[in-house]
Amino acid sequence: MKLLTNIALAVLIALPATAQEQTVLERWEEDRTQVFDGAEIILEDLQWVARPLVIFADTPNDPRFTQQMDLLLADMDELAERDVIVITDTDRAAMSDVRTTLRPRGYMMALVGKDGRVALRKPAPWSVRELSRSIDKMPLRQQEISDRRMVEQ
Repeated sequence: MKLLTNIALAVLIALPATAQEQTVLERWEEDRTQVFDGAEIILEDLQWVARPLVIFADTPNDPRFTQQMDLLLADMDELAERDVIVITDTDRAAMSDVRTTLRPRGYMMALVGKDGRVALRKPAPWSVRELSRSIDKMPLRQQEISDRRMVEQ
């Protein structure tokens, strides 16, 4: 699983120039299973469009960070179905928008709702199943599920 994490992070670094010219939302719309670097994210830009799931650590070598990324990468389709954009921030010195807004200490996972409010903060890794259950309990997600059922009928 560590290999998956390393591959995903290497893909982020080696994005072609055309992908770097697109906005974060445009790139996310093309592939909702990709992982974004916190340095390029402004949380306000995602409001009412996506549910940011931000994974913080002081270093990418933190075992909790590695475990969390392995859990997420194994089942990214479930998160994509729930409009989750996965963001990592492992540079404590960078002071990205996500870091200054959510103010983590060491490892932390934070789930932000589409309304911009922090829905969940956890000091330990969570499975996609646990995250999905929490998301599915959110009022806006309940409305999305209800709306989808109406369209399918």
